[in-house]
Amino acid sequence: MALEFARKTKRIPTYPVAAGYSLGAEVAMLASNEAVFAPLEPVVEAARAAVLGANRYPDPGYQQLRKALSERYAIPPARIALGAGSCELILTAGEALLEPGAEVVYAWPSFSVYPHLAAATGARAIEVPLDAHARHDLDALAAEVTVATRLVLVCNPNNPTGTALSLEQIEAFLERIPAHVCVILDEAYVEFSLRVRDPLASLPLLERHPNLVILRTFSKVYGLAGLRVGYALCGSEAFRVAVDQLRQPFYLSAAAQAAAVEALRHQDEVERRVAATVAGREAMVQALNERGLWVADSDANFVWVRVADDGDDAPVVQALAERGVLVRGGGALGGPGFLRVTVGSEKDNRRFLDALA
Repeated sequence: MALEFARKTKRIPTYPVAAGYSLGAEVAMLASNEAVFAPLEPVVEAARAAVLGANRYPDPGYQQLRKALSERYAIPPARIALGAGSCELILTAGEALLEPGAEVVYAWPSFSVYPHLAAATGARAIEVPLDAHARHDLDALAAEVTVATRLVLVCNPNNPTGTALSLEQIEAFLERIPAHVCVILDEAYVEFSLRVRDPLASLPLLERHPNLVILRTFSKVYGLAGLRVGYALCGSEAFRVAVDQLRQPFYLSAAAQAAAVEALRHQDEVERRVAATVAGREAMVQALNERGLWVADSDANFVWVRVADDGDDAPVVQALAERGVLVRGGGALGGPGFLRVTVGSEKDNRRFLDALA
């Protein structure tokens, strides 16, 4: 007799992971929006020192990391939730907030983890199409909120399109959302945004909207994708308490915590890396536009470019892979006919443009 699994295992979509990790260093890895820069040596040393004590469990209260984040953002530690990447916080938020009869609202295409929430909990997902410029349609999102809505997700800048809305637009939207609805403002790429400009600028929204959660990560701008550290800055302590109730103990390794704490001490280097990434992004967009390709207005460390009017981007993805360039096809991300291309090193960006030609 075969094993019997819960019905939800058939509902949950497969996360579209990038291929090519076994192909070696000569491949241009432009599929996963990873930082092109390696961690700073002090960050590596902090992680290495923590590994020396790996015979002991890490601090279950994550006090040093909570304290460092609290000092960085002027948010009480009790209102900071941590996770093994922002994905874990999103999925745990779904467990805490959603159930059959509840609703979750988000734009589409957006972050490919969002559809997992309804599938895993039995809630109803309401996907609202992006506007003609590949941006969130906040009026349409707000119109879908009902008494059954428990969670609304706004990805800003949006993954996979890279488009961003101003904080004035975000706050106007928040003022239309009832207090019983949790709004997660997913800012995984906010440091790269010229529209938001200051990664601290959204924080005052938390004091005016207790139902708001701002989601951030160390995976992108801090270059710690392989260590998996995400965090949520919460308008109230209730969200942090709820997600912590649902998780295993020790969900962040000692090395990940130590690396994240040290990374926060190097904001000057972060700003330098952001400037280099933005310059690379603008150069890539200009080159694509010069070839007559439509590119969304990106505020992230990647671009969203139309390559197939018939919606079939797979041949382009395959042809690029054959030339040693890995990108993400839009078909797997809710946007058939597009490519999502990470801004990499100058060498890799040029390799992508040459291969695309």
